[in-house]
Amino acid sequence: MIVLKCRKKCQVRIGIIKWKQGEKMNYDQKIQLLAGLIEKSTYTLALTGAGISTESGIPDFRSPGTGLWTKFDPVKVATVSALRRDPATFYAINLDRWTRYAGAQPNAAHHALARLERERLLTGVITQNIDGLHLKAGSKTVWEVHGHLRTCHCMDCEKSYPLDVLVNQFNSGINPPRCQKCQGVLRLDVVLFEDPLGEDFYWASRAVRLCQLLIVVGSSLQVYPVAGLAEEALQVAIINKEPTPFDYLAKVVINEKAGQVLTDVLAALDLQ
Repeated sequence: MIVLKCRKKCQVRIGIIKWKQGEKMNYDQKIQLLAGLIEKSTYTLALTGAGISTESGIPDFRSPGTGLWTKFDPVKVATVSALRRDPATFYAINLDRWTRYAGAQPNAAHHALARLERERLLTGVITQNIDGLHLKAGSKTVWEVHGHLRTCHCMDCEKSYPLDVLVNQFNSGINPPRCQKCQGVLRLDVVLFEDPLGEDFYWASRAVRLCQLLIVVGSSLQVYPVAGLAEEALQVAIINKEPTPFDYLAKVVINEKAGQVLTDVLAALDLQ
């Protein structure tokens, strides 16, 4: 069930941004425009990707030199077939990069989205990230379409465990980690290549079709089917350091750090 949340009436008056066709808006004009779009929308969602968490110290996927996907081919090493074929090698390659940043904390962008939700200016967050930082920041309605790092389960009997059970076994030399009930191989509750997307993606897809404004934050919009959600919303705004394939759809595109942009949007809405 999708619950529509009525936002509080915003008291701040957003100025009307006027510019000539072909004229480029400056940063402040873009902030005012985005704040105005948020203020006028009665159903706004955020779609977040790896770029929102880089300010928390978690590398993204595609940035030259630091992006995780510049160091290995995920289609070869982060797949269901790789896990089934050789689970010990799968965990030797993948587990550290997934759990290394378990202590990361939410940054200004995560907190800003949680604040917008508390003010009923944001209905929920659809995230491609598995880091759990939106929940840590206080967001309540979060669809984790690529899974999360809180739990794992047995691939044979499907018994669920806290993720620490898997990690502790691996760190003590048990590789691959095993189910305590049936000795089947444990796997993280994240979406791997070749996996179907789960229930969160189903509900997120339905929610996007109803929303008036989708704010994309820190996503390159290159991973499908999630990237296709940008085509479902009535209006789109994009905050990402690099251009995306869907910039042409957006009412406003801001190529700056998400933390600064969303902090400035809060200020424009008198919510600093």
